[in-house]
Amino acid sequence: MKADIVRLDWTDDNAIELLQNGADFFPALCRAIGAARVSVHLETYIFVIDRTGELVLQSLEQAARRGVKVRVVLDGFGSADTARAIGDRIVAAGGYCRVYRPEPPWYGRLVPSRSRLRRLHRKVAVVDGDIAFVGGINIVDDYDDLDPSDDIPAARFDFAVQARGPLVAYAVHAQDLLWVRLNWTRLRRHPREWPRLRLGRPRPPSAGQVGSQRAALVLRDNLRFRQTFERAYLYGIQHARRDILIGNAYFFPGRQFRKALLQAAARGVRVRLLLQGKIEYHMQYYATRSLYDQLLRGGIEIYEYMPGYLHAKVAVIDNMAMVGSSNLDPFSLLLAREANVVVDDQPFAWDLQHRLEDAIVLGGRFVRPLDYHRRGWWRRCVDAASYTLLRIGVALTGRSGEY
Repeated sequence: MKADIVRLDWTDDNAIELLQNGADFFPALCRAIGAARVSVHLETYIFVIDRTGELVLQSLEQAARRGVKVRVVLDGFGSADTARAIGDRIVAAGGYCRVYRPEPPWYGRLVPSRSRLRRLHRKVAVVDGDIAFVGGINIVDDYDDLDPSDDIPAARFDFAVQARGPLVAYAVHAQDLLWVRLNWTRLRRHPREWPRLRLGRPRPPSAGQVGSQRAALVLRDNLRFRQTFERAYLYGIQHARRDILIGNAYFFPGRQFRKALLQAAARGVRVRLLLQGKIEYHMQYYATRSLYDQLLRGGIEIYEYMPGYLHAKVAVIDNMAMVGSSNLDPFSLLLAREANVVVDDQPFAWDLQHRLEDAIVLGGRFVRPLDYHRRGWWRRCVDAASYTLLRIGVALTGRSGEY
């Protein structure tokens, strides 16, 4: 497929490395923060002060104390229990911390509000404007609270990328724009701080070529980029020729998306889905299973990941790969701020595809159409009820017609 046709800000000459699970991600992140000289800007949905979170937090504190400009943005819902403690420590070390849409007092939560569903779900870190981390991995240790004598499940299956090159300028730009929004009241009182912000178009660094990969940063928000990610995904699916392999934690796409997958399968494209098998959130899991009948009848292969929680939000479409924070559900597609990287590079795409195929072989449970259709009436009722409840949730967004 020709990536030139997709209306994205493509950049060339990037060096992008695929990071799998926290075992790859956290050492690389802490190493980059430890080497920072000018700035560190980290945004995340969940930041837990467990063993891993403590290591990341200490790295940020140490950077701030040696004069690095440290900025941290936490989501007010995902990090509700830890935001204050993290903010206090970052500020005490000389850095800055902001909370995106803090949760209201308990009485404010009794009134349904669409705005409370609009979360900062992206996970982006940029160090010195030179190296960026983008993906789906939160700051949390899967093993921190587990009893060693228990049957310990596998770590969350997830991915991120470490990027250098022109792509990083777009991550810096996105972070600066959000930082301005979060500091709007302060900036009105202190106009001298405006010159410190880079608010123009992203300007790629003037350094020489660092790699050979073509990539684009794809954002989703509720203003300028409401459907950018979904449209890029749909374009890829509609122009796929050989293979579509999607690994996604919370899969509940709209009608247009499901139709595109079915049309791809009908024209001979092999379509495979690696979805959640170990239940984390019951309603999302059973609502997803309510979609299986249509997908299976259309020739789509479905595998459920069983060793641990599937948290990945990735895809490989022919020779193009997508890695990021966006699930294929109403929360990510209609409400949340998300960040994804699309990589138009065959070796990178094949690397991700092989890792997903290994996960299917080693821990994927194939959903056989006959077994699925024979499931009992109780399971059918649970699936249908979950589907209905999730549809009601979508109706609160004002865009229920898409589902």
